[in-house]
Amino acid sequence: MQNLAVGIDKMDFYAPGYFVDMANLAQARGVDPKKFNEGIGQDQMAVPPITQDIVTMGANAADFLTEEDKAAIDMVLVGTESGIDQSKSSAVYIHHLLGIQPFARSVELKEACYSATAALHLGLDYVRTHPERKVLVLASDIARYGLESSGEATQGAGAVAILLAANPRLAVVDSDSAFMTEDVMDFWRPNYTDKAMVDGKLSLRQYTHVLERVWDKYQAETGLSLDDFEAVCFHLPYTKMGLKGLRRLMKGASDEKKDSLRTYFEASEQYSRRIGNVYTGSLYLSLISLLDQAESLKPGDRIGMYSYGSGSVGEFFSLTLAEDFQTGQHKAAHEAFLDQREEVSVDRYEQMFNDRLPSDGSQLDLTPSHPSETYYVQGMADHQRHYGKQ
Repeated sequence: MQNLAVGIDKMDFYAPGYFVDMANLAQARGVDPKKFNEGIGQDQMAVPPITQDIVTMGANAADFLTEEDKAAIDMVLVGTESGIDQSKSSAVYIHHLLGIQPFARSVELKEACYSATAALHLGLDYVRTHPERKVLVLASDIARYGLESSGEATQGAGAVAILLAANPRLAVVDSDSAFMTEDVMDFWRPNYTDKAMVDGKLSLRQYTHVLERVWDKYQAETGLSLDDFEAVCFHLPYTKMGLKGLRRLMKGASDEKKDSLRTYFEASEQYSRRIGNVYTGSLYLSLISLLDQAESLKPGDRIGMYSYGSGSVGEFFSLTLAEDFQTGQHKAAHEAFLDQREEVSVDRYEQMFNDRLPSDGSQLDLTPSHPSETYYVQGMADHQRHYGKQ
């Protein structure tokens, strides 16, 4: 059992069917578009309609599950910092919407953008001792800082679904990792607001500080170096932050290795550039983008993974690509999905940002906003959210 290969068997993402162009947003805010396109590395930003929340986005991301998968899933774990209820887990709603077998644990985890990685490792531990069973991990979030706020350009919305299993078809999650916790107020959201608060400069410093510390610890404990990795994926609240992290790791690397890692980083950032910040799912969206866009990857390649959650918790771990990992690549479908979204004006984006479900529990009936919404928020009544499937 100790040597059992466990990891990612299937994986996919979902983003709302609407986006705003970052150049248009920059012009509306009186900012040079290069500040958004080049300065933070973002081209488009997903805009969630009122009919999408963390439950529906998570269910939409996991719509790839087969009936066989649903019968084998014993745990549904959701990492999020956009919780819709102070008591009931979003995982319970998703478990019901997807029709997963009833004898399962369904739990929501929280630690800013890191919690999906905690869910991943919890799920892997379960699969190691129950190799015939599976675990569904979901990372689902809506990043909100406020209109015309300093963090507005680093908003976004989306979800990533990860099915964990023994002898995975996509990637084995290696058993070695290094992690740390340090209490820092670089980013937080009190209960009385749905908008995050952030100290941008401190957050960037903490992101790179934690990266350096867990990377040093990882190297000391494993004996591995940067040369042992084909590529490294990063948590990407905006893509330029990940690039700054990569530059820290590449100190002392050969020019050839630096060029290779930069090329793979460019592949890993493509989907984030078009969707924006998806908080807990950002690292795993970058992995999907890497696997789709980097055609030179091969079975057995080791991929580094840097997970970071403000506040702060960070971890460096790795994946090894499985023999048949190419079967899990869906580049054409993913690009078609992103292309079929509808661009909205800045005025409409602002209207959608302010379009909220009732805060007093009163009734509201909704219909799907976009054809991509297999699962959607059907409305509210008696202080309860109701969900539907089209």
